[in-house]
Order: sequence, then structure tokens, then C-alpha cells
Amino acid sequence: MKLKQLLTDDDAVSPVIGVILMVAITVILAAVIATFVLGLGEQVSDTAPNANFQFDYNDSVSVGANENVTITHTSGPAIEASTLSVGGPGVNSSVGFTETRIDQFGPNDEISAGDSLTVVGNGTYPEDVTFTNGETVSVIWSSEGDSATLANYEIPS
Repeated sequence: MKLKQLLTDDDAVSPVIGVILMVAITVILAAVIATFVLGLGEQVSDTAPNANFQFDYNDSVSVGANENVTITHTSGPAIEASTLSVGGPGVNSSVGFTETRIDQFGPNDEISAGDSLTVVGNGTYPEDVTFTNGETVSVIWSSEGDSATLANYEIPS
């Protein structure tokens, strides 16, 4: 046997590479078709917006006034008001930004940088909000079954 001929013989390389390429193309096409047929592409959901909020707490209670927290959207994308709510231990259920008791934003409004919401404490308005030192008030985003806490604020002592 001639050693030089053995090292330079590459007759079988082309058919092997061709078969490998055909198998790879078949697998990729099958994966793409299966994704469309099974509807896996439709399961991609919204992601929580990357927004910043500032909290201002006012505890100077005068006659007829309640303590309150003003939440201001300081930066980030505009967010549909209907997807935002305020929650926390002092909020006996999530208070939506669009609820009529708050009367600041409509269901089709967008909350953009500079917009603010005032949540009043002492259990009278809205949704029996009471503030206790050290508790957390949160801005919560939810859409189509997904939810995320966008910002937290701890009531000062």
C-alpha cells in the first residue's frame, strides 16, 4: 500500500459533508415548522417595562386632611394606566391607577414621565388605604397574567 496515496485520497469527504448538511437542514426546517404548527411563537408575553418611580410621603396631617404618598413616574417608557396598580400591606386590595375613586387617569391613558398619582392614607380613601411606619407601598405592573413590582417605597418612621 502506498502511504502517500492514502494521505492524499479524499474521495469520501464530499459525500459525508453532503449528508451532514442535508440532515442539519432537515432538522432546522422541522423545528421551524413545528414552532408554527404548535403555536409556540404566540406564547411570548409582554415583559415588564423598565420604569422608575419617585415616592413623596406627606404625613403632615391637618384637620380634615389625610397622610398620603405621591408616586411620580420619573423615567422610562409610557405605561398603560390600566396595567398599573398600587399595593402593599396598608392597601387592602390593589388600587388601580384607573379606578374612579382616584379619578386621575382613565382606562386608555398612558402614564409617562412626569405623571403622578396621590394615594391617600388613614383608611378613608381609596380602598381603605392606611399607612404604618415601616410598611412598603409598591407600584405593580400586570398584563395578561404576568405581573412585576416596578418600585417599592418604605413608609418612614
